[in-house]
Amino acid sequence: MAGKPLKIVPTVPGVAELYDLGRGPETTAQRVKRLQNEARLLAREEIERLDRDLRRLAEQAKTIADGGEAYPAGIRDLASRIGVDTAQRADILRALLERSQ
Repeated sequence: MAGKPLKIVPTVPGVAELYDLGRGPETTAQRVKRLQNEARLLAREEIERLDRDLRRLAEQAKTIADGGEAYPAGIRDLASRIGVDTAQRADILRALLERSQ
């Protein structure tokens, strides 16, 4: 009983490529290129995670800043500045990431 034959799927730019063992051995240049692409994808994931964390931190700081008398005045003021600064830095990070593509 034969299984369904496999078909070759064309590569999609910006999507991680699986190494196809059926292609034969990689040359050193091919391996370097593949590893560089993987490193870029991993770096992008890490930058996107930093962006999400910065935005979450900015939102948390804004919540404290807007928290009223439950929080001491000095802490509310500091949280307000942290929230604004962190949100701005997240915007810069996102712009740099989009520009680098």
